[in-house]
Amino acid sequence: MKDVFSMMQAASSKKNDLFVLIAGIAGLFIVMGIGRFAYTPILPLMVESTSLNNETAGYLASSNYFGYFAGALLAGKLAWKKGKAYNVYFHLSLNIASTLLMGAAVNEFIWHLLRFLSGLTSGIIFVLISSIVMDHLVRAGRAAWTGYLFSGVGLGILSTGLLVPFLSNLFNWAGIWIALGLLSFILALFIWKRLTETPSHETNVKKNPAVNNVTPPKTKSILPWLGAAYGLEGIGYIISGTYLVALAAEIPVLQSNPSLSWVLVGAAAAPSCIIWSAAASRIGNLTALQAAFFLQILGVLFPVVFFNGIGALIGSFLFGATFMGIVTMTIAEARNTAAGESSSIIGGFTFIYSLGQMIGPIAAGLLISITAELSASFYFAAAVLLTGMGCLGIAQALRRKHTEPKASNPSF
Repeated sequence: MKDVFSMMQAASSKKNDLFVLIAGIAGLFIVMGIGRFAYTPILPLMVESTSLNNETAGYLASSNYFGYFAGALLAGKLAWKKGKAYNVYFHLSLNIASTLLMGAAVNEFIWHLLRFLSGLTSGIIFVLISSIVMDHLVRAGRAAWTGYLFSGVGLGILSTGLLVPFLSNLFNWAGIWIALGLLSFILALFIWKRLTETPSHETNVKKNPAVNNVTPPKTKSILPWLGAAYGLEGIGYIISGTYLVALAAEIPVLQSNPSLSWVLVGAAAAPSCIIWSAAASRIGNLTALQAAFFLQILGVLFPVVFFNGIGALIGSFLFGATFMGIVTMTIAEARNTAAGESSSIIGGFTFIYSLGQMIGPIAAGLLISITAELSASFYFAAAVLLTGMGCLGIAQALRRKHTEPKASNPSF
C-alpha cells in the first residue's frame, strides 16, 4: 500500500513539474515568440504600407530592445515583494496589451512607446520565468528538463512565421498584430496560475552533473568573458533577427513569400535548446558555445555571400539552430558558475545581452543609411560574433587554468 501511495505521489509531483515547465514554455512563447519576434515577419508589410523604411524600422526595433534592456535590469535588481509568479502574470497582461495596441495605433511615436513596453515586459518575464522554472526543476531533480524551457521562443517564432503569411491574406499589417494579440490572450488563459515558485515536493538534486545538466560551481573569473561574449552575441544575432526577412524579400525567388525564411528559423530554433543542452552535457558548455557561435557566423554570412534562395534558407536554418541554444548554454553556465544567485545572475546576463540587442539595430541602421545595402549590416554582425568567439576562447583558457591540477614540484 505504501508503495502504491509513493507511486501516486511521484506521478502527481511529475505532473506538477510538467505543468510548471509548460507554463514557462507558453509564457516565453507569448512574450518572446510573439511579443518580440513577430515584428520581423510583419516588418516588410509595415514598410510597404506605412511611413517606415528599413532604416527607421531599425530604430523602432531598438525601442523594443531598449525596453528589454531596462526590463532585464529591473528583473535582476528588484525584490518583487508580491512574488515572482504574481509579477509574471501582471507583466504578461501588459505585454499582450502592447501587441494588441500595435494594430490599433497609426502613429510612429506611439509605436515606439508600445515596442518599448513590449520589450520592458519581455525582459522582466524572461528573467522571472527562467528563474522560477529552472530553480523549480533543479530542486525537483529534473534539471535535464531545462533545455525544453527555451524551446518556447523557437515555437513562437515558428508559429508567427507560419501565421503572418496566412493572416496577411485576411488582414492588413494592423489586423495581424491584433490577431496575434488575441492568440496571446487565449494562451495566457491556459497557463493562468500554473507557475509556482515552490515545487510540491523537494528532492535532493542528483549529484551526477551529466544527469541534471548541472556542473559544479567553478571559478567566477570566466564570468566577465562569458558576459562579453553574450553581449556580442546580442549585437550579432539581433541584426539577423531584425533584417533577415527584409533581406529575403530582396531575393527574387523568395519575394512572393519572404516569411518562409522566418518559418525555417523557428523550425530550427524549436528543438535547438534540447539538442545543444545534450551536446553541452557531453563536451561542456564553453566548447559547445564556440561551436554554436561558429555555425551562427556561417548562418549570418550565407544569405549575403550566396545571394539566392538556397543561401538565404541555409542561413535561416543555421541562425535558428544556434541563437536560442547560445542563450540556453550561456544562462546555464553562468547560473552554475555563480550557484545560489539565480535571479541576479540571469538578470545580469540578460541585461548584457539586451544591451547588445539595443546597440545592434542602431549600428545596422547607420550602416544601411551609409551604404544603402542591407548586406553591410550582416558583415558587421559576423565580425562581432567572431570577436565573441575570441572571448569564449579566453573563458575556456581560464577554466582550464583553474580546474586542471597543478603539477607538483619534482623532488631531488
